[in-house]
Amino acid sequence: MAYITVGQAFCADDYDRLVVGLAIDLGGHDSGEHRHNKDQLLFSHHGCMVITLEGVKCVLPPMRAAWIPAGVLHNAQMSNVTHYRSLYFDQALQSQLSREMKIIDINPLLAVLLERMAYWPFDKPNNEQANAVNLLIEELNIATDSHLNLPLPHDLRLQQWLIDINHPDFLAPSLADLSLLVGASQKTITRIFKKETGMPYQSWRQQWRLLAAIELLAQGQRISDISFRLDFANDSAFIRFFRQKTGFTPLKFMIELK
Repeated sequence: MAYITVGQAFCADDYDRLVVGLAIDLGGHDSGEHRHNKDQLLFSHHGCMVITLEGVKCVLPPMRAAWIPAGVLHNAQMSNVTHYRSLYFDQALQSQLSREMKIIDINPLLAVLLERMAYWPFDKPNNEQANAVNLLIEELNIATDSHLNLPLPHDLRLQQWLIDINHPDFLAPSLADLSLLVGASQKTITRIFKKETGMPYQSWRQQWRLLAAIELLAQGQRISDISFRLDFANDSAFIRFFRQKTGFTPLKFMIELK
């Protein structure tokens, strides 16, 4: 069966199938840094995952999926994750699939395919997989990118500051405060971030606040606490920001998370 228990040994690279599915209930879990020879698609029905890749941090709320191409070094930290699902794709399919990591929205058809394929027996013959796999690939290639990722700068002046980015107490400061922290001018910091992340620091900080808000909402924290934690002027400012970024109010998003 494709359902395994926590602690049970599993390595997708051991199976010679078009797609190998995996279903498991994890709770809290840290995968550690690792890579696969196969492309991976992963998601959960409940809980939040923080996925760190080479130079990028991603937040994966429920019913969004992370696409991780083969060979990419990554780490997944999971908080209260249940109904975890993962699909691994044979190397023969790589020419048909994206070679870039991304977080995608899951439409109803994708949800059905992912759930069914996650429970496929490990020895399900390729000829019995082919139709569903082809349909899944078609859906993956037209799926909408959620843009729930945060590129990280690699300039040495910022490395000490970024060490704690996944720590619960980490706070992305204002540009003026960051300038004092790292001993570089605001103009220099803006130039570094634009060159190394594709966005000026102010935009990067807003993206960090969005991802942090999603993590905190997934943990069940109150809107007033999140607003204070992320340095918004008041709850209304946070709600307005979140709706502009996601199309949902935080309360509506919390309902989706459940």
